[in-house]
Amino acid sequence: MADAPVLVERSGGIVTLTLNKPDVRNAMTADLTEAFTAEIERLAGDPDARVLIVTGAGKAFCAGGDLSFIQPGPGASVPAIRARMRSFYGKFLAVRDLEIPTIAAINGSAVGAGLCLALACDIRIASTGAKLTAAFTKLGLHPGMAGTYLLTRLVGSARAADLLFTSRIVDGTEAEAMGLVNRAVPGDALAKEVRTLAEQIAANAPIATRLVKRAIQLAERNDLDTMLEYEALAQPVTMATADLLEGLAAVKEKRAPKFEGR
Repeated sequence: MADAPVLVERSGGIVTLTLNKPDVRNAMTADLTEAFTAEIERLAGDPDARVLIVTGAGKAFCAGGDLSFIQPGPGASVPAIRARMRSFYGKFLAVRDLEIPTIAAINGSAVGAGLCLALACDIRIASTGAKLTAAFTKLGLHPGMAGTYLLTRLVGSARAADLLFTSRIVDGTEAEAMGLVNRAVPGDALAKEVRTLAEQIAANAPIATRLVKRAIQLAERNDLDTMLEYEALAQPVTMATADLLEGLAAVKEKRAPKFEGR
């Protein structure tokens, strides 16, 4: 349905979720949040999905939390707000828990929690003209949705401090230079760039790719010995798959492999 808050497109193993509230710059309204959560839950149980692309309809990627949601007013109960926000964070950060690789196609403004959604994806490709901002302190608000963690992990504490203290806007080109996005491309080339990347990922062995995603996440918080232990389990798992035999055969026969995820 063209008027659905989240549009779903499937092409082979590539799934695209498009936030579809362009009239409010794809802000995280209640219906968009509910629809996004439902699609992520479906993807988590989909053995045929190999890559997820998240993008926005119209001129924005995502304007962040709906303002009516984040202004409970003076005298509001802090414990009640805390419980509500913790639940809200998880609905979008669930994208990090997917076993398949995820790509944020940042077609326009990514603001506050909308930027955090992009940062929660594994890879970010932005249009050069996209506007990215961690606009929390400018509103008198502390960052949420793992903003402090995700920003610091990606760009380091000095650059994270710059972005969080000032709430300033960076375009796609500057975002690429500081490591906030993997690369920036002209807006009219974004869809093709992201699609090519997704196809490249989807063509690889899905069992190995899913295990590599977990390894990257584990490496964020573990030491060398722990990662060697993980690899000593994950690599033998892939060595026992039919996909490995297919990959070796494809090399010998000088052709593209056809992986089936088994």
